[in-house]
Amino acid sequence: MILTHAELESLVRAQHRHPHQLLGMHPLGDGTGVVVRAYLHNAGQVEVVPALEKFRPRLKLERVHESGLFEGVTREANQVYAYDLLITDYQGGSRRTRDGYSFLPTLGETDLHLFNEGNDRRAYDKLGAQVRSIDGVAGVSFAVWAPNAQRVSVVGEFNNWDGRYHPMRLLGSSGVWEVFVPGLGEGTLYKFEVKNALGNPVLKTDPYGFFFESAPKTASVVWNNRKFGWTDSAWIEQRAKRNPFRSPMSIYEVHLGSWRKKNSFESLSYREVAGPLVDYVRRMGFTHVEFLPVAEHAFYPSWGYQVTGFYGVTSRFGTPDDFQFLVDALHQADIGVFIDWVPAHFPRDDWALARFDGTALYEHEDPRKGAHQDWGTLIFNYGRHEVRNFLVANALYWCERFHLDGLRVDAVASMLYLDYSRKPGEWIPNPFGGRENLEAVEFLRHFNHLVHTEHPGVVTIAEESTAWALVTRPPYLGGLGFSFKWNMGWMHDTLGYFKRDPVFRKYHQNDLTFAMLYHHHENFTLPLSHDEVVHGKSSLLGRMPGDDWQRFANLRVLLGYQWTFPGRKLLFMGGEIGQSHEWNANAELDWWLLGEGPYHRGVQRFVEDLNTLYRSEPALWESDYEMDGFFWMDCSDHEHSVLSFVRQSADRKSLLLVVLNLTPVLRLSYRIGLPEPGRWREALNSDSEVYGGSNKGNLGGVQAEESRMHHQPWSASLALPPLSVLVFKHEKG
Repeated sequence: MILTHAELESLVRAQHRHPHQLLGMHPLGDGTGVVVRAYLHNAGQVEVVPALEKFRPRLKLERVHESGLFEGVTREANQVYAYDLLITDYQGGSRRTRDGYSFLPTLGETDLHLFNEGNDRRAYDKLGAQVRSIDGVAGVSFAVWAPNAQRVSVVGEFNNWDGRYHPMRLLGSSGVWEVFVPGLGEGTLYKFEVKNALGNPVLKTDPYGFFFESAPKTASVVWNNRKFGWTDSAWIEQRAKRNPFRSPMSIYEVHLGSWRKKNSFESLSYREVAGPLVDYVRRMGFTHVEFLPVAEHAFYPSWGYQVTGFYGVTSRFGTPDDFQFLVDALHQADIGVFIDWVPAHFPRDDWALARFDGTALYEHEDPRKGAHQDWGTLIFNYGRHEVRNFLVANALYWCERFHLDGLRVDAVASMLYLDYSRKPGEWIPNPFGGRENLEAVEFLRHFNHLVHTEHPGVVTIAEESTAWALVTRPPYLGGLGFSFKWNMGWMHDTLGYFKRDPVFRKYHQNDLTFAMLYHHHENFTLPLSHDEVVHGKSSLLGRMPGDDWQRFANLRVLLGYQWTFPGRKLLFMGGEIGQSHEWNANAELDWWLLGEGPYHRGVQRFVEDLNTLYRSEPALWESDYEMDGFFWMDCSDHEHSVLSFVRQSADRKSLLLVVLNLTPVLRLSYRIGLPEPGRWREALNSDSEVYGGSNKGNLGGVQAEESRMHHQPWSASLALPPLSVLVFKHEKG
């Protein structure tokens, strides 16, 4: 045996940080031959067989340790050559494979340099588990960042989950460990066995894993997510040319586990949901679907917001290919796809990212910066290059591999403020003494810049609940660079208004008008999201006051106001059918309500017609963020709780008057100013009997009269149905 005792012990105790220096084929020190070593599970006999140059010598290896360490020397060659290992197991079976320790690293110096400085935009092509062929040899390369680990091995069923048999090599000072294992392929279960900084071996899932076992199991699964045959090239090409700020955007927010279910215990798979979801969204007229997080999450009640596998589509509903099929089907139907993306925090599961190599690697060591007070989770260290690289590459990964059209970034406010949800003394100021998380600010700017430049037409949306300035302005102007921002103030004020008894609404009309005072500060989206129908808040319908008729009438007015007010639209599933109860992630929506009388069907039909009107009238989306796209006709009639405003396109070819009567009182001969003469057709009336209303209205429209009102030269006398929203369209000629 040429190995020294210390070297042998370092292998059999899995303590060697550079196993490729001992395993594989190496020239003898005196240049008179080569030595070959292999450490193999369930191997009785091992022979080296030349793989390419048949004249090279064969040699049998001798067992030098009972655990499966073999060594052999030949003097018939003095240079290394390509070889196979012919392995006979204890059961008498044999297999032939290339030796993984005979290959050069799969990451080069440039790859490692870019990763360490935080600029490898395609880190997911190198780290993790990559199905590849090297010199014609098929296998899987594994790479993981764990700079403070004493040793890292890849383990799985292929080596009986024993970390001695596939130890990885540390590549320089990069902190990246790597090994190539021939013969493995898609579907292989694996984990990383990390001997952490404290010397304790722990099993960790792959931070860059593309697929995972279904919970409660936690192993990563080797997967090739490049093989799906996309058919959406026309959609992608069109998306790159589209201006998202001057295009319609009506978003249907969906939780895949509870939209529809096979039974009480089983949800539809990605492929099973594709057909019905595409048909439904297309019929309802929504332009986009936004999925609650689809990245792998072990804790189902988190709805996906406690991510354990940032690069893996959750296996609850199928494979990565199945999710790609769903996205492709939506694109084929001209429906865009957004997902919720969660770079704000991650859970403390000891088999995932938390203290990955025994140190605070992805998080902060100090809990005053690294612990999230509200959710019991950990906060990413945005100032660490490799962590920033992990997150930015992850955003690009979802856009590239899954053709997503937008990322809605969750909990941005918690990222921006060091004192978020903390008392004095529980947080650390930035270097300038402020509460702003400067590292998070730079990360968000970098993320937005790369997404927008590398994937033209893809939008980013911030869930940001404070008054942080310039969220949707470009970084060169001092902004964060998001495309859109959820208007949480509008949501809060509007829902607060609508839950009031109409008799008191006259005292709170400013709740509906205040949003226009700051509307042009950002590019706002108006959300009625999942967060508003859980945790005791009741459903949208459940918040509405009055008897059944009034509650449904109020809900229709709320939705009509949302669709006609400036800003992009988002509605969580169930809102469009007047779901009676709070959302339950463990049960499907109450679709049976559509068979219980006219009201639920009426709300659904109303949303369908709202989307039809919205998409057909540029006035409702073309100038959402232009000063001349909206003006109040009259917002001062507090006494009668009546609001009216005008929406108009840039060329004024699409010109609409919107009138809201927010009390259950029929108002006749109510005069409102008009900006143009001629006929104004009643394009939408939420009180129509087809929606479950009382069918009061204006007989299809009104004629403008030359009578000044509300600073306009023309006006008309209208009938305002109780608890209604009316939309009048000006007809040219």
